[in-house]
Amino acid sequence: METARLETERLIMRRWREEDREPFAAMNADPEVMEHFTGLLGRERSDALVDRIERHFDEHGYSLWALELRGSGRFIGFAGLMLQTFDAPFLPAVEIGWRLARSAWGHGYAIEAARRAARYAFEEAGLDGLISMTAVQNRRSRSVMERLGMTRDPAEDFDHPLVPKDSPISRHVLYRLRRPATT
Repeated sequence: METARLETERLIMRRWREEDREPFAAMNADPEVMEHFTGLLGRERSDALVDRIERHFDEHGYSLWALELRGSGRFIGFAGLMLQTFDAPFLPAVEIGWRLARSAWGHGYAIEAARRAARYAFEEAGLDGLISMTAVQNRRSRSVMERLGMTRDPAEDFDHPLVPKDSPISRHVLYRLRRPATT
């Protein structure tokens, strides 16, 4: 299955390269970047995540694209689509997600990449809907979800089964985005 390389005005969304692994590991070891996750990722776990992302590309033709700044070629994180299948009533479903290095925050890159990934999901991958989820207190990601046009029904909020129940980030919000109606 051929994987699409996507582009936006300021970003290139592409498959991962070996040289992405070091800055990705540094990003995953940053306490501010990982504030709403269960912990920091060491190099081994970070590399395993890249391997999982790449397998998803091979199986589905899409995944979490590495984000590169046009012009400089600097790696700044990821954004894209990932099939989620853990035990939850709303799954299986394709999640749209992103994670950016702290130096890339506040520039609109997450929403720019998310909009392109959503367009790919609906126009090229033929998906009917997307979900996104995060810890209740993750206002930064929730803002991206809302700016993307995603909607939340508080009745669908849930305790994430892969997060310890006593963790302050156990409670998650669920947002949805449906394929736009064609006229």
